[in-house]
Amino acid sequence: GYLGAPAVVAPGAPLAARGYAAPAYAAPLARYAAPVARAYAAPVARAYAPAVAATPAAVEYDPHPQYSFAYNVQDAHTGDSKTQHESRDGDVVQGSYSLAEPDGSIRTVDYTADPVNGFNAVVHKEAGAHPAAAPVAVAAPVAHAPVAVAAPVRAYAAPLARAAYAAPIARAAYGPALAYGGAYH
Repeated sequence: GYLGAPAVVAPGAPLAARGYAAPAYAAPLARYAAPVARAYAAPVARAYAPAVAATPAAVEYDPHPQYSFAYNVQDAHTGDSKTQHESRDGDVVQGSYSLAEPDGSIRTVDYTADPVNGFNAVVHKEAGAHPAAAPVAVAAPVAHAPVAVAAPVRAYAAPLARAAYAAPIARAAYGPALAYGGAYH
């Protein structure tokens, strides 16, 4: 016969013993793909201009500085009276300032500064050279009547009555089923 045909066994004939072959294992096939050749681009060469150090602007240095200034304030409305003048020649500074004191005297300060002696000041005071400011009259304090404070009112309204709600209306009645199924039993 051919493989796969049904076996016909006569009734009462002894059954042939079945045998099984030992299991056979085959070694696995080693199948590896060859590595794929990859192409890479060469790195891009970048050229940068060299950093240029910023040269600071040339600062002019005066080995023998000189200046001179002065101002004067005479305000009759506020009574402000002051003056100042100063001059510099190299490392030597000379100047003076004056101002009117509240008592009417004039205070004058003469000063010098140099690398050898440092800062030195001489103070002069001229009494009564400037009219003293008139004292400001202080107004008498205003008498206030005591403020009457009413006691706080502690009255509360009764709470609002809540609305009464009726029980919900039953819309369905539940009970045993009278019949099950449909028209075709």
